[in-house]
Amino acid sequence: MTRLRISHATSYDYVRRVSLSYNEARMSPITDPHQVVLESSLTVGPDHAAVDTYRDYWGTRVTSFDITSPHDRLAVLAEATVEVHRGTRTVDAEPVGWADLHGAAARNRFSDWLPQTPLSGPGDEVIALVRDEVRGLDPHEAAMAVFAWMRGQMSYVPGATHVHSNAEHAWTARKGVCQDLAHLGAGALRSLGIPARYVSGYLHPRPAAGIGEEVVGESHAWVEWWDGGWRAWDPTNTGPVGDLHVVVARGRDYRDVTPLKGILSGGGGSTLAVRVAVTRLA
Repeated sequence: MTRLRISHATSYDYVRRVSLSYNEARMSPITDPHQVVLESSLTVGPDHAAVDTYRDYWGTRVTSFDITSPHDRLAVLAEATVEVHRGTRTVDAEPVGWADLHGAAARNRFSDWLPQTPLSGPGDEVIALVRDEVRGLDPHEAAMAVFAWMRGQMSYVPGATHVHSNAEHAWTARKGVCQDLAHLGAGALRSLGIPARYVSGYLHPRPAAGIGEEVVGESHAWVEWWDGGWRAWDPTNTGPVGDLHVVVARGRDYRDVTPLKGILSGGGGSTLAVRVAVTRLA
């Protein structure tokens, strides 16, 4: 078990004054069977923003806010304390076979997590290569083989892609960031008929950091798949998701879980600043 305090600050300084803006933030962790949110807050500046919260279709905590008076800066600060106990729990369900996974019941149950999206579709080359990699394996073994195959093919290279890059683009370049690797992993699994979802959240990057030591953290993305139970893998760090990962949102791809998005009138461009800090409390 770990207890993590997370601070995620985002600001936009606009070239010209913005007359109004409408925004959504998905930056607040959720409570699920593997983690409990002990404290959580999200503050917006200017402080006269009209703020509301709701759960979206995927179960994500969304903070929506409208600013209808002129402003030259937008600042959002999300803070949370989360207790994570993923490392001490195992998936109770035994892996299923291909017949169960490809049956009508599973297809209906996981209809949100089987179709490809414009960001997850890996392309014909990957689909053919993955099928060869998993020949003769059961679904659980196939998923692990996919991640092992990715480890030998893809490199983590910041700046190699952009926020709108898809899995096929990342595969062609053979490099990308966590978002690209999660899209490619989910797309490869879906191509086999294995339900997969894109997960966004936070990662404490320094397991050796002391209790109470604040470190520069990062927003992160990984993959969950179902083969009788939901399991999680971090393709960027080539290992299972553990107690240093904190889930914020799940969706089909990045577009379902974008941390901060909106529309505005005016601005003429902006300077973006983002800082994530993570402190292990226990």
